[in-house]
Amino acid sequence: MRLVMVRHGETTWNAEHRLQGHDNAPLSPRGIRQVESFASFARAMAPDRVVVSDLGRTRQTASLLGYGDAPLDPRLREIDMGNWTGRIKHELEAERPHEYLAWRAGTFTPDSGEAWADFCARIVEGLRDCLKKCNGDTLAIVHGGVIRAACHAFLGLPPSRVVPVTPGTATILSFDTAYAPTARLEAYNIAAVAPDFDAPD
Repeated sequence: MRLVMVRHGETTWNAEHRLQGHDNAPLSPRGIRQVESFASFARAMAPDRVVVSDLGRTRQTASLLGYGDAPLDPRLREIDMGNWTGRIKHELEAERPHEYLAWRAGTFTPDSGEAWADFCARIVEGLRDCLKKCNGDTLAIVHGGVIRAACHAFLGLPPSRVVPVTPGTATILSFDTAYAPTARLEAYNIAAVAPDFDAPD
């Protein structure tokens, strides 16, 4: 069985390089084009089950892909960035470089934010639940941080070594069973658009 994780299209905050976390920002015109370019791939995959993070940008992405009525799961939200929410990435990197790198590595938590270990635990619980309810492939419309957490939990990749995925792309993990502790990476950051390595979470 496969878990196909699609990152939402670029939002207006992504375009401004702002960290979003649990805050909502609508898809930008470019983000809408990214999702529309990806729609034929999503339809061709014909997933057995679709699940969506309950944040606005993932719900908008799901609607554009034709899955507006898919169930929402709050466990698949992006990591809560606490008082870093809304901060511009390059300004934060300049002001607090060591803390930013530590946060990317999962060893630092901003004030009022969510610890990496807690984030990973809820992501694994949510994704594992989806796999248990599915007889075939699962399509999860989620966030960049969720994909990073899944790669950490199921592939053993340190979060600091996972290159951020481009908005509107898919990452595919293959599991032997819904209970398998690890997965195989079938694809990473695949889409009909050029990668944008500067896109913040």
